[in-house]
Amino acid sequence: MKPSSRLDRLPPYLFAELERKIREKKAAGVDVISLGIGDPDTPTPKPVVEALCAGIRDGATHQYPSNRGRPELRNAFARFYERRFGVALDPETEIVPALGAKECVFNLNLALLDPDTLALAADPGYPVYTGGPLIAGAEAVLMPLLPERGFAPDLDVIGGDVAERARLMFLNYPNNPTGAVVPDGLFERAVEFGRAHDVLIVHDASYTETTFEGYVAPSFLETPGAKEVGVEIFSLSKGWNMTGWRTAAILGNAEAVNTYWRLKTNIDSGMFEAVQLAAAAALDAGAPEDMKALYQRRRDLVCDALAEIGVDVSPPRGTIYVWAPVPEGHTSASFCELVLEESGVVVSPGGAYGPNGEGFFRISLTMDDERLAEAVERLRVSLGG
Repeated sequence: MKPSSRLDRLPPYLFAELERKIREKKAAGVDVISLGIGDPDTPTPKPVVEALCAGIRDGATHQYPSNRGRPELRNAFARFYERRFGVALDPETEIVPALGAKECVFNLNLALLDPDTLALAADPGYPVYTGGPLIAGAEAVLMPLLPERGFAPDLDVIGGDVAERARLMFLNYPNNPTGAVVPDGLFERAVEFGRAHDVLIVHDASYTETTFEGYVAPSFLETPGAKEVGVEIFSLSKGWNMTGWRTAAILGNAEAVNTYWRLKTNIDSGMFEAVQLAAAAALDAGAPEDMKALYQRRRDLVCDALAEIGVDVSPPRGTIYVWAPVPEGHTSASFCELVLEESGVVVSPGGAYGPNGEGFFRISLTMDDERLAEAVERLRVSLGG
């Protein structure tokens, strides 16, 4: 068997590698605490589960679903966006459900990129922003996210040739992996850029419902002119503890949404309709507020402990991650390897999220307080604290 050459363009997927290392350590009898993958450890809210059970009992949901999604789900997204962000969306033309944000990102690349085009991707950023263009046979050009700029790309330095070849720009706030929130003016500047260069702005809004200290994350679609040049990918995975449900949607520019849908009809058969009904119930109920308090408490626990052992870390105002610099004398990879070998704790190397992630590591807060505290204590020992 000869694999497709497109697979040779892809580096090993970060989280698949982390899972492999975890399996190896556990098989060797190591008590591993994994803080590498952002998978919520608390259950999906009970009313959402009950809505799923009711949907499953309805035999009408057992047939092929529509790729456009049930009206109940599209209308629920429209109600949620109106209530939460003050954004009006047409459920018929501006909303299509997706099987998670990852699927949506990949399919947007396939739908909109050709081999001589490129996508602008945040660096550091979710690896799919760079992997998607490679799968499509196109190119990913990195936009550095630097601490001194609040982890915001400088759109003014993107060269003319790059801007003219670009068809997509991926943004994500609150940001994975850095935890940064969107700086004032960035969304407005992105709309200007998209309009000037005919680039579709794609905002991954996977963490808007997980914020702290009273901060309320905006939608990109709130920005004047955003629907003319962009779409938003909204996921229920983190805000509602629904990672395994694969529930998201693409919303915004009607032409882009339809282009995505045209490709999607040839790739999958849509989302199980009982899951769609449960997702509609989740949206109508809103994200559970107690999750913000849970993650803020865990954030504080981790940041306080890291500060005590000399790690200069800034508490994030959003997401379920802490982004911290590695100790002097280490690369991201060498530090994470040291932590795994000496303490049995898995953290993500910043360099795996892009060249500008080098020198950092990411801790996921998706672990109960007791194990999280134990993991931080093990880190203290590894660092000689």
